[in-house]
Amino acid sequence: MSDFLEEYAEYCKAHGRPDRVELMLCDANAVLRGKWLPGDDEKKLADGAVRLPLSTYAPNILGAEVEETGLGISVGDPDGRIVPIPGTLKPVPWAKAHVAQVQVEMIDPDTGEISDLSSRQQLARMVGKLHAKGLHPVLATELEFYLFKPRGSEDDAPTPPDRSPDAQNYDLEVLERTQDILDDILKASEAQGLATDTLIAEYGPGQFEINFHHTDDVMWAADTALLFKRLVRGVARSHGMEATFMAKPYADFPGNGMHVHASVVDKDGKNVFDDGTDGPSDALKHAVGGVLDTMRDLQAIFAPHMNSYRRFKPMSFAPSAPDWGFDNRAAGIRLPETKGPGARLEHRIAGADVNPYLAVAAILGGMLHGLEAKPALPLPLDDADATPAQPLSADWAQTVDRFANAQIATDIFGARYQDIYATIRRDEIQQLTHEISQIEYRTYLGRL
Repeated sequence: MSDFLEEYAEYCKAHGRPDRVELMLCDANAVLRGKWLPGDDEKKLADGAVRLPLSTYAPNILGAEVEETGLGISVGDPDGRIVPIPGTLKPVPWAKAHVAQVQVEMIDPDTGEISDLSSRQQLARMVGKLHAKGLHPVLATELEFYLFKPRGSEDDAPTPPDRSPDAQNYDLEVLERTQDILDDILKASEAQGLATDTLIAEYGPGQFEINFHHTDDVMWAADTALLFKRLVRGVARSHGMEATFMAKPYADFPGNGMHVHASVVDKDGKNVFDDGTDGPSDALKHAVGGVLDTMRDLQAIFAPHMNSYRRFKPMSFAPSAPDWGFDNRAAGIRLPETKGPGARLEHRIAGADVNPYLAVAAILGGMLHGLEAKPALPLPLDDADATPAQPLSADWAQTVDRFANAQIATDIFGARYQDIYATIRRDEIQQLTHEISQIEYRTYLGRL
């Protein structure tokens, strides 16, 4: 691990020695877990002397182990050796002390390799499959989030910032009033090397959207989405506010999505979706057909949590069906450009609450399926003769069951991870649906 020691020395040369280093491991829910390492103990990490239980990759959303996964105390809860991910050592500008952060993975003691329980490794495997076929994906994500006033209790609903209009879409005055927080978000992004593009006021009160630049480094694109969510919450707290990427924090306002723009280039860097015509090319149509053909089977990835399903409502700002169109934001798959180097698809189904590694792996897996199987493509929404697609499921348990039995999920994630992911989701369903809600008491207790 001398490479990490060299990276750490360069960091200290640029920023000074940190008081601590936060070791960040992404679990299946995209919750960052890990340890604090003293800033003068970098050799311990480099030597592989820092460990965590392998089950840390796969807890439920509450952080508890899920016995049915076959991980945790039922098998002795064995440790994995933590290794830093090269290039991810970054400053934490919003911290009160001098803090650095680094993403980490764990080595499975049985294989000597990064554990296949890692969602990041799942994406790496999918990228490897595409590269083996001479295909090189290029990605950019867009993330929506809400800022809101600090709450007194976790049970409290969010309250928008003062003077937030109900419909603030593209409102420049909203950006100006929120400038201090937004400037610090952009500065922190620059300090961490996150390639931000445009920042806008989105529709809901206190809602914003960030766009990132396209990159052929797919792993870093997904890292960026994960790190940005941590960054925004941290900067918001430093300003006495809160932030959330929850899919639907308000019942009456738009939800938060994660849109993914994706194209594919060949070994010479030519966009395979551009065939020199006005488009869409056959390759682009095949890729669109693939992500549509697999969307129902993979919905549990794009909508992982109970709250995720509140986004799937007709005539909402979130698409709710496996359909496609050209410059049509009502479509699940939108084609912003169909010719030239910018020819691409925009996948608009996922909420901002997704695990970005799993969501991107699912999208790329769907595209690869389309390029190879060439499934039939329905007419676009823009066509007057198009038949409306049946909406995606609003039943959380149904989508998890479908994912658990889908061959495409096995092809993308492998049978073991497919089963573990479905088991985690089923545990979350049991945990969240077991509790009697306030609305049930309010509606039924005094009347029945």
